Amino acid sequence: MKSVFVAVIGLVLAVWMSAGRWFFGIGGSLTWWYVPAIGLTYAVLLAWVAHRMAVTERRGRRLGRSVWVTLVLSWVCAIGFGFTVPDNVGGELVSIVSHAAGSQFSAEMSIALCNPLGIIAFALAFFTLGIAIANGKDPRPEEDELLDAAYGEDGMVPHPLVHEAREARAGEEPHARQR
Repeated sequence: MKSVFVAVIGLVLAVWMSAGRWFFGIGGSLTWWYVPAIGLTYAVLLAWVAHRMAVTERRGRRLGRSVWVTLVLSWVCAIGFGFTVPDNVGGELVSIVSHAAGSQFSAEMSIALCNPLGIIAFALAFFTLGIAIANGKDPRPEEDELLDAAYGEDGMVPHPLVHEAREARAGEEPHARQR
């Protein structure tokens, strides 16, 4: 159920990041670039995260806290990106923040903030994916377990020269071994 929630939030935030300005009446021509480049990519990425979260839960493994922390931070950056990303309206670049403030300075500041927020949102989403994949994998066996499985309970590899000497002595007579 958590994975469905993550996928739905991912889709909503993808729409917000690529076309959220239309809800405020300042949509423009750049939306047609943002939808495939930003919106579709973010939606697919978070759908993949949701899939990996479902796989982890199906395997009976626990999702770590780091998955949720990085995911929520990605969501916060995506919301901020949606507020600050500009669109071309009447020959000017206008964002939701600059439209609300009404000054050219706020337009420049929102453009300066949107790039880092978008980059961080995507980076955190990729980190979330990596952590979700790692949480879903079976733990690697320890080196001692591998050695026990390969060489017996003591885990010791027989020395090749000692092995040859035992074979050579096995063919000798019993009184020759006592010398």
